[in-house]
Amino acid sequence: MLLAEAESAGFAVMVTADQNIKYQQDLTKRTIALVVLGSNIWPIVCEYAAKIVAAVDAAKPGSFEFIEMPLPPKKRA
Repeated sequence: MLLAEAESAGFAVMVTADQNIKYQQDLTKRTIALVVLGSNIWPIVCEYAAKIVAAVDAAKPGSFEFIEMPLPPKKRA
């Protein structure tokens, strides 16, 4: 329902951290593109700003792009 509402409101791309959305929604009939983030932790997301912008700019109707965002290594005490 959210994707349909976004499409009807004129959105072309949705950026989300919901990594299951690809499996919960039938994207074949959608005109909205999805850019899915590999993390929702703001400091990590900020590090990938350029990749996110590039994915949004390159998005085509109905496309799906996942941006891998591995956690940084833990500091040893």
